[in-house]
Amino acid sequence: MNIMSGFADISLLQLLLVAGVALFAAVLGGLAGYGTGALMPLVLVPLIGAGPVVPIIAISSIFTNLSRFVAYLRYADRRRALIVIAAAAVTTALGAYGYTRLTNAGAAVVIGAMLISSVPLRRLLKRHDVRIGDTGLGLGAVGYGVVVGGTSGSGVILLSLLMAVGLEGAAVIATDAVISLATSVIKISVFGLAGVVNAQVLAFALLIGVVALPGAFLARAFVERMPVHIHTAILDVAVIAGGLVMISSGLRQLS
Repeated sequence: MNIMSGFADISLLQLLLVAGVALFAAVLGGLAGYGTGALMPLVLVPLIGAGPVVPIIAISSIFTNLSRFVAYLRYADRRRALIVIAAAAVTTALGAYGYTRLTNAGAAVVIGAMLISSVPLRRLLKRHDVRIGDTGLGLGAVGYGVVVGGTSGSGVILLSLLMAVGLEGAAVIATDAVISLATSVIKISVFGLAGVVNAQVLAFALLIGVVALPGAFLARAFVERMPVHIHTAILDVAVIAGGLVMISSGLRQLS
C-alpha cells in the first residue's frame, strides 16, 4: 500500500491547513482533555468526505493520547481507567462496526449530531455536578463505548464520567488518555477487519498524529497561562457550526 497515494488530489495548502488544525486541536486536548475529535472533522469532511473521518481520528489519536499520557503520566488513575476499559470494550467494538455500515451521508449526519449534542451535554453535566461511584462509572462506560466506537467528538462524555467520580485537573486528562488509547486500539482493529483502513485513512492519520505529538507538551507549558474558558467557548461555537454544516450536507445527499 502506497500511503502517499492517500494525498492524491489534495493540495499543499490543504495539507498545511489540516496540519495546523491538528496542532491547535492537540494543544486544546492537552488543556481541556478534548479537542481533536471535535475540531478535525470540521476540516477533514469538506476535503475527503465523512466516511473516513472516524477511522482517521482513531488512528491519529494513538499519537495524541500517547503524548498526553506521557506528559501527565504521574497523574493517571489506573484503577478507574481499567474499570472504563473493561466495561466499554465490547460496546466500543459494536459501535465501530455499526459505523462501518453507514453510507458517507449517514456518517456525516451521525458525526454532526454528536458534535452538536456534545456542547449542551457538557454544560448540563457540569452545571448539575453529577457524582457517581465505581459502579456508576462502569455502567456509564458501557453506553460511552457505543458512542465512542461509532462517532467523533464524544470525548466530553468520558471527561464527564471521570469528573463525576471525583477526578480533577491533570488526573482527568491523564486517565482520559489511557482509556482513549485502549478504545482507539479496539476501533482500529474493527476498522481494519472491516477493510475501511486504506491509504487515504493512513496518510491523513499519520499526518495528524505526527504533527500533534508536541501538542500535549505545549499545553502543559501553557496550562497556567491560558484562560480555559475562552478556548472552550470558541471550541463550542466551532463545533456547533461545523456539526450543522455536516448534518446539512448529509441530509442533502440522502434526499
